[in-house]
Amino acid sequence: MTSTPAPRPGGNPANDRANDRANDHAAERRVLRTALRDTAVFLVVLAVVGVGAGALAAGMAGLWGALVGVAIASFFCATTVWSMLRSVGATPAAMAGLVMGTWIAKIVVLVIVLAVLRGRDFYDPWVLLGVVAVGAIGSSLLDYRAVQNGRIPSVDPR
Repeated sequence: MTSTPAPRPGGNPANDRANDRANDHAAERRVLRTALRDTAVFLVVLAVVGVGAGALAAGMAGLWGALVGVAIASFFCATTVWSMLRSVGATPAAMAGLVMGTWIAKIVVLVIVLAVLRGRDFYDPWVLLGVVAVGAIGSSLLDYRAVQNGRIPSVDPR
C-alpha cells in the first residue's frame, strides 16, 4: 500500500510540487552552465593550440584554417547549450522543436560558410577540418562530463 506524503505544515501540496520542479530546473541549469563554462575554456585552449599547430603545419593558411575552425566549433557548441538552457522546464515537444530548430540553423550556417570558403586559398581545409573535429569531440565529452557529474534527480518520487 502506498501512501501520499503528508503536506508540509502550513504548506500547499501544489506549491510544494511547483517548488520541487523549480529546484529540479535549477539543477538542470547548473549542469548546463557548467557545460557552457567548460566548453568556453576548452574553445580558448583549442584556439591557442589549433592556431599554433595550424601555423606550424601550414603557415598562414593553417592559422586561418584554425581560426575559421574555432569559429565554427564555437558557434555549434554555443547554440547547442543555449538551446538546452532555453528549453529547461519546457514541454518535450517545445524542447524538441527548439533543439531541432537550432540544429537546422547550424546546418544552414555551415553550408553558407562552406559555400563562401569554397575555392578560397587563404586557409588550409585540413587544419579547419581537424580543429572542427577536435572541437566537436571535446565539446561532446565535456557535455557528457557535466551531465554525469550533475546532481539532477532521475526519478520523480511524487
